[in-house]
Amino acid sequence: MNVEDLLIKQNVSYIPKGADFEVSCLNPEHPDRNPSMRIDRITGVFNCFSCEFKGNLFTHFGEKPNQLQLQREKLKNLIRQKMAESTGLVIPINSTPYTGTWRGIRKETYERFGAFLDKDPSFISRINFPITDITGKIVAYNGRHTGSGVPKYLITPAGAQMPLFPKVEPIGGCVILVEGIFDMLNLHDKGLNNAICCFGTKNVNEDKLSVLSMSGVSQIDIFFDGDEAGQNASVKIKELCESIGLSARNVHLKNTDPGALTEPQILKLKRKLYA
Repeated sequence: MNVEDLLIKQNVSYIPKGADFEVSCLNPEHPDRNPSMRIDRITGVFNCFSCEFKGNLFTHFGEKPNQLQLQREKLKNLIRQKMAESTGLVIPINSTPYTGTWRGIRKETYERFGAFLDKDPSFISRINFPITDITGKIVAYNGRHTGSGVPKYLITPAGAQMPLFPKVEPIGGCVILVEGIFDMLNLHDKGLNNAICCFGTKNVNEDKLSVLSMSGVSQIDIFFDGDEAGQNASVKIKELCESIGLSARNVHLKNTDPGALTEPQILKLKRKLYA
């Protein structure tokens, strides 16, 4: 049951007002002739701006919200907000698709993720990837230098807010979280298509994890580098996941990282985790 269903069930007249419903105050001690209460369409949280009566619609009427539907509504609302923010970036007009197999990754995988080359100073000598948000809009580019140039990875435009990328279908409710884009590409290339990357361990926060939860993810398998820094970050992100109700487990890759795993190793890991 969602908020609108409950209002109808309780014979409460309402008027849609943006992200809310406007109703006469539900406080029995407040004779509200001019509707002065707003109810959030998604959560059911209400507030009367006249008598300051506050609460939650579901609690008020002794009903339980449909949690799955609530998550879906939150996600749809977030997508609407993201779509309204900007039109997104576009692939450079003079760019050409990357068709190589650098680092042993199939050209079909590069093609699937839109890898391109370009002579612009921001992109030259790099394999570049358009980074999309949950709406499918391009919000940034991530370019990996194929030589010894610095920085090794360049995000364009500078200061862009990087999402968890890409949007994937969970396996049994699980997604794999890795640090870099080539870690993610290698896993996808060799059979683990539920991998997403965070573009650095400091780029993970509660809001981004909540988007995963609203998308139907129930567990995150953390595949960070096997060094001390990577494992320390794994512990912190596991705690963050659990603080918002997501299950999490650290998959320790001893003396290696996800970008260096071979196809037999990845398939063995897939069977072990998701059999």
